[in-house]
Amino acid sequence: MSLVRTEIVDGIAQVTIDVTPLPLLNVELFIELFGLLDRLEGEADLRVAVFRSANPDFFLMHADAQALLQMQPSTERPAEPNGGVALFERLRRLSCATIGVLDGAARGGACELLYAMDMRIGSTRAVVGQPEVALGLLPGGGGTVRWAKALGRARALELLLTGRDMDAEEALAVGWLQAVVPPHGLDDEADRLARRIARMPAASITEIKRVVDVALGPIEDAILAETQALARLMAAGQHVEPIRRFLAAGGQTRGPEVDDFQKIVDETTST
Repeated sequence: MSLVRTEIVDGIAQVTIDVTPLPLLNVELFIELFGLLDRLEGEADLRVAVFRSANPDFFLMHADAQALLQMQPSTERPAEPNGGVALFERLRRLSCATIGVLDGAARGGACELLYAMDMRIGSTRAVVGQPEVALGLLPGGGGTVRWAKALGRARALELLLTGRDMDAEEALAVGWLQAVVPPHGLDDEADRLARRIARMPAASITEIKRVVDVALGPIEDAILAETQALARLMAAGQHVEPIRRFLAAGGQTRGPEVDDFQKIVDETTST
């Protein structure tokens, strides 16, 4: 693997995502993540997997907007969740515990990837968001469903319909982050949590995850409805011009996305 590096020691998998030159959630990364899950699912003694980014500014930016423009949407109604949802659901259902480490930004599909993990530790500079509405789409990798379940209807709609960013303090307050620490202490905090969980019996970790998911209720119908809604929006083609405006405003370039992502969103939605 060239985009995903993994080292497993003492029941803990340390996973580093390294996509260059732009840290986008692209097809190549999806393929490698599926391969990574094959490996992790085959590790009987694995208790924890910790996911980090090699990029100092982003866990990942978001899905590749250029690739979205090149897609040929189908008008057929999907009968099962899309490939991104399938990947993220496999990640969520891993028998081991999963921890995402966020120092910087994770928007769109990057936020959904982190949301599929069991826990998330962030630095004080962590930022997440779902800007898909500005592009004429919706969070289609599980984000629409997971934010609704976590925040309730009104708060989820406010977040998703404005496409705004959520900073580390707010993410901690709503339970999306489990801890916020200064950037220099982020790795130590994530490793402390991973080592504590890794001391527990693997079978207990698996069963606790399973029962918690049962207690919270199934999401399969909602996830499929999300995929079908995304397919309708893509088939209508109303995302094409907004994505072009997004790219023209500096979207998918490092400097503008680091300095003022909301300015990009504002320019995307201005008429």
